[in-house]
Amino acid sequence: MNDRILTTRQGRPVSDNQSLRSVGERGPATLENYQFIEKITHFDRERIPERVVHARGTGAHGWFEAYGKIGDEPASRYTRAKVLTQTGVKTPVFVRFSTVAGAKESPETARDPRGFAVKLKTVDGNWDLVGNNLKVFFIRDAIKFPDMIHAFKPDPVSNRQETWRFYDFVMHHPESLHMVTWLKSPWGVPANYREMEGSGVNTYKLVNDEGVAHLVKFHWQPKQGVRNLTSPEAEAIQAKDVGHATRDLYDAIERGDYPEWEFCVQIMADDDHPELDFDPLDDTKRWPEDQFPLLPVGRMVLDRNPDNFFAEVEQAAFGTGVLVDGIDFSDDKMLQGRTLSYSDTQRYRVGPNYLQLPINAPQQGLRTHTNQRDGQMAYYVDGGGENKHVNYEPSSMGGLAEAPKPAKGYHQWVEGHLGRYQTSRTQDDYKQAGVRYRTFDDREREDLINNLVSDMMECPEHIALRMVWHFWHCDEDYGRRVAAGAGIDLQKAIALPPLPGKPAPGDRLAAPTYTSGKAEEPVRADAAE
Repeated sequence: MNDRILTTRQGRPVSDNQSLRSVGERGPATLENYQFIEKITHFDRERIPERVVHARGTGAHGWFEAYGKIGDEPASRYTRAKVLTQTGVKTPVFVRFSTVAGAKESPETARDPRGFAVKLKTVDGNWDLVGNNLKVFFIRDAIKFPDMIHAFKPDPVSNRQETWRFYDFVMHHPESLHMVTWLKSPWGVPANYREMEGSGVNTYKLVNDEGVAHLVKFHWQPKQGVRNLTSPEAEAIQAKDVGHATRDLYDAIERGDYPEWEFCVQIMADDDHPELDFDPLDDTKRWPEDQFPLLPVGRMVLDRNPDNFFAEVEQAAFGTGVLVDGIDFSDDKMLQGRTLSYSDTQRYRVGPNYLQLPINAPQQGLRTHTNQRDGQMAYYVDGGGENKHVNYEPSSMGGLAEAPKPAKGYHQWVEGHLGRYQTSRTQDDYKQAGVRYRTFDDREREDLINNLVSDMMECPEHIALRMVWHFWHCDEDYGRRVAAGAGIDLQKAIALPPLPGKPAPGDRLAAPTYTSGKAEEPVRADAAE
């Protein structure tokens, strides 16, 4: 076999490393994605004991209180989740803030997305909302996540973070340009954790008592306002303090200056939305706030520091699959992949009984009742039924029974070919990045250009040329300024052809298309009967 051909660990050649298999272009991923499962579960186990990503972080306790409304309407119109519909109830929360790519003792002034993970210990069990400070991400298919992090982490030979590795990955993924434009501006270095937005990033669904679903995006808006740092400002802080954001949060809470965020949602009907230039399930895109406004839902206050950093911050474990009734999954391919990866990571990193730890267990008085037993470091037996001899279901001998089913369940219709698909709606891969560039103020735009110029000067010519080509298609001034600052031949960059197998900037695929480049097959007449 050609030793340059990518294979699985079982030795099977990998002919498609770009997309999960899904039911149709926008349908759910399937459990038999063996290649992805092998890849992501190995990635989850690459480091011990610190996290592979989000290793550097801090956290605090507090509470969340719902307004009982979503905007001006009763929250119950959209969801049956009690944590969002019941007023006057303070739900305990634990929030962990973090950087992404750096190791446990890396500086908090790093230009890096910031993790914003919230564990809400609701009356119906835990709800984890695991997101970032920026409202978009680099990739839209979870099968690329290990590749992305490997490119952003240190070189496996030199153990140095190399600029060319980052852009060598990014230049093949136009959907990354939006995130890069945010990250290389001052928004890539929040001043601290208190003056920072949070976002669930992925698209979820709200489900009401009638079993009707709406697409939703979740956002945390800081009452303290938003403040970011330019590169020179960050360097000045880092020269004196590599943990300034941890100190700032701890000191603020100790002096009684409790940070507060307003919880907001954006809502969209649960359908394909062909009128949009982007797929609302694509986490590399923002939902324009003039079309889908931020609607207030509640507020969160952090008012208590951890008593033990290791027990409460390091052992805190979050998962995107940890939802409560009334909040559901969408077919966002990043969300579906994260839902396996995050909880799998915790079982490896902390252990199979990580949910028995106080920081991860549901709120006091809400003891779990499962038939799960034993495993490494089990220190109590989950609550069972009347008969302790029965640890299975169903049983006629006093075991646990299923909870009552909702009067009207949510039943998504799914139909389509099973395959690996490209995203056909790619018009906004460049458009939203260009809009973001034009809406930055002069200070933000200047810092963005300076950072990219420095980066391009560290890249091989073919990578720098392709990146300038990308930036120019986002906004001509954007590409021109990067090229001029880095001494790159703009005309040579502009003359590059589109990326192989991808639509030209601003275009979309004419129809659902597999990653092989072949159009989706029509449905057979006999299959439609």
